[in-house]
Amino acid sequence: MTILVCDDDREIAEAIAIYLRHEGYDAVLAHTGPEAVAAAREHDVQLIIMDVMMPGFDGLRATMRIRGGEEGSPGARSQSSNVPILMLSARSEDTDKVIGLNMGADDYLTKPFNPLELIARVKSLLRRYTQLGAQNTAPEVYRSGELELDEMSKTAAVDGEEVRLTPVEFGILSFLLKNAGRVFSIAQIYENVWDEPAFSPENTVAVHIRRIREKIEIDPKNPKYLKVVWGIGYKIEKL
Repeated sequence: MTILVCDDDREIAEAIAIYLRHEGYDAVLAHTGPEAVAAAREHDVQLIIMDVMMPGFDGLRATMRIRGGEEGSPGARSQSSNVPILMLSARSEDTDKVIGLNMGADDYLTKPFNPLELIARVKSLLRRYTQLGAQNTAPEVYRSGELELDEMSKTAAVDGEEVRLTPVEFGILSFLLKNAGRVFSIAQIYENVWDEPAFSPENTVAVHIRRIREKIEIDPKNPKYLKVVWGIGYKIEKL
């Protein structure tokens, strides 16, 4: 597997690459926002580690362009990518984390970080990206009304129109749709999808839920499928 490492600090980028290669991954390096976008499109990468502060334009804008969501980026929509993105930043404020997740990142790690935690996050993201539905011997399709999710092809659709989801978004929707009608707390969703203990997961899960709603609901403020049960958690309505 190949991982794209984007950081303007070349020593940090090389150090991350050494950690990754020690675990058996290949690493491609980029040091500016434009380099990151170009490398994501030129190489067959399975995960991107994206630093926020980079010259040219920052990691947030690079993430938007990789996701195909920024106006003024010619051809971006046709070249959009759902590859998992792990955002790195020296800032730890919750607002910064939420902004990164809103731009399309799947997870967030604050500098300085423990290399073991970095590798654990990488493996967790890759596991969701490469193994969702991989153990199935027959197609498994889950439905609620006009919402449909196919585990084999890792796709979701509403009214027959495909919805592009990131691996984390797919994981959350898959978990809830398989258990349609049941209510799960934020901590339960985090632990089942991220496959790790939940420590203050509120912002992370809430941002991903909002992004899923924007993609599957006609009116995200009055959702038909993905509903909140106040004081308890979230559920997919069983239709």
